[in-house]
Amino acid sequence: MAEGENEVRWDGLCSRDSTTRETALENIRQTILRKTEYLRSVKETPHRTSDRLSNTESSDGLNKLLAHLLMLSKRCPFKDVREKSEFILKSIQELGIRIPRPLGQGPSRFIPEKEILQVGSEDAQMHALFADSFAALGRLDNITLVMVFHPQYLESFLKTQHYLLQMDGPLPLHYRHYIGIMAAARHQCSYLVNLHVNDFLHVGGDPKWLNGLENAPQKLQNLGELNKVLAHRPWLITKEHIEGLLKAEEHSWSLAELVHAVVLLTHYHSLASFTFGCGISPEIHCDGGHTFRPPSVSNYCICDITNGNHTVDEMQVNSTENVSVSDSFFEVEALMEKMRQLQECRDEEEASQEEMASRFEIEKRESMFVFSSDDEEVTPARDVSRHFEDPSYGYKDFSRHGMHVPTFRVQDYCWEDHGYSLVNRLYPDVGQLIDEKFHIAYNLTYNTMAMHKDVDTSMLRRAIWNYIHCMFGIRYDDYDYGEINQLLDRSFKVYIKTVVCTPEKVTKRMYDSFWRQFKHSEKVHVNLLLIEARMQAELLYALRAITRYMT
Repeated sequence: MAEGENEVRWDGLCSRDSTTRETALENIRQTILRKTEYLRSVKETPHRTSDRLSNTESSDGLNKLLAHLLMLSKRCPFKDVREKSEFILKSIQELGIRIPRPLGQGPSRFIPEKEILQVGSEDAQMHALFADSFAALGRLDNITLVMVFHPQYLESFLKTQHYLLQMDGPLPLHYRHYIGIMAAARHQCSYLVNLHVNDFLHVGGDPKWLNGLENAPQKLQNLGELNKVLAHRPWLITKEHIEGLLKAEEHSWSLAELVHAVVLLTHYHSLASFTFGCGISPEIHCDGGHTFRPPSVSNYCICDITNGNHTVDEMQVNSTENVSVSDSFFEVEALMEKMRQLQECRDEEEASQEEMASRFEIEKRESMFVFSSDDEEVTPARDVSRHFEDPSYGYKDFSRHGMHVPTFRVQDYCWEDHGYSLVNRLYPDVGQLIDEKFHIAYNLTYNTMAMHKDVDTSMLRRAIWNYIHCMFGIRYDDYDYGEINQLLDRSFKVYIKTVVCTPEKVTKRMYDSFWRQFKHSEKVHVNLLLIEARMQAELLYALRAITRYMT
């Protein structure tokens, strides 16, 4: 009786057919009742030490099942599954077994739960999207529930991620999830590591690999250096890195496999940025997402579990409360005025190429001195750091200590003309999916800014995108980098740089301190720009190195 979650088949709950779901739920109920009866029967009889150990394992296995049921009662898009999961939890509680309750305030630590779309209150179009996501992953994760502020982007994101992880491709399924673990671990993102550890095991991955990178095949170990450089200093990637992976005798990667791996690494480095940038909470069924301890409030009841009444919500303190509404209102008005003035200047005069190049170098140099007062080293936890080597290796500004990196001119190598075709040639259809995702993130607009409507935000979106690329040394010849300082204030630059370069250091204070009058949906929109600009920057450096190797 020591088996845990793995002896239960959850797959049937992902079906669109209600009869299939009903059968699966009944099987789950029977399994949980058997485990409960077994634990109750042995509780009162004395046992040897070995029996006690077995009982502890059985109890742990039951707790995992109950935590999974709790997640389904809150997060499954199918109403019948939510209701039956709640019913099973109630019936187990009535048998005297302690059941779990959620911790935290919903999908994000930064965004009040009441502002996030509640599962079960979505419209038909959104329900179809939720059902697709649940069918593919067996869960509706917190990243999805925060991204849902922007359904057009979410649909593209889920389609791309599904293709990368589950559709035909050069790499076997367990390699894909292991590479996701390696990438997320570089930023100490335990949220993504935990999700993909479960997925890795679910598709038949060897548990021994999870004891540390040194236990994985040499082929995956060899990818560690590229993972490290790509995550923290992608401008250092050379064709020699590529050659070392493609010419490693029996541990060699094929070009197609390497492109698949590079896309996965960049995807999960960027997703770690989103996870920290939006304060994504642990999943309900994962460590940190639930507790079996009784609540301190005496009138707490089972109905609170499924209603989401955690009582903590009321106690949430907004760190921006001491900022007056008029101050933040003035910030929005000042930004709008700067946009108008810049548009007028654009119409009147155009700077010379020399002046444009000079402004880029100034902005690149100044970006080195943008750092947070909270900027201190974060020591990775052992359970995350074992998935990568050289934990001391992190982001470094390129011109520090006299080190100079040549500017990467987009006119010489760009995604549209070079990267896109290379990816599509070696990993068909993925270039198209990524390209669509880039375009949606870059062009997404509702023509609003805080309380203002009918606003052209293209100038602001371009400034954010180009500032991120500037931090990576990437220059657009036709862009006036003087606009960045006009449009992005210091607190916003600190947030951008932290999310993109050292996401594990993001704090709620940073999130609250920029764009104080803007809606949470607009701040999530900013994060979509950040992660796609970051992913494209990493891809440009990696794909250029592959191109140079091939020529």
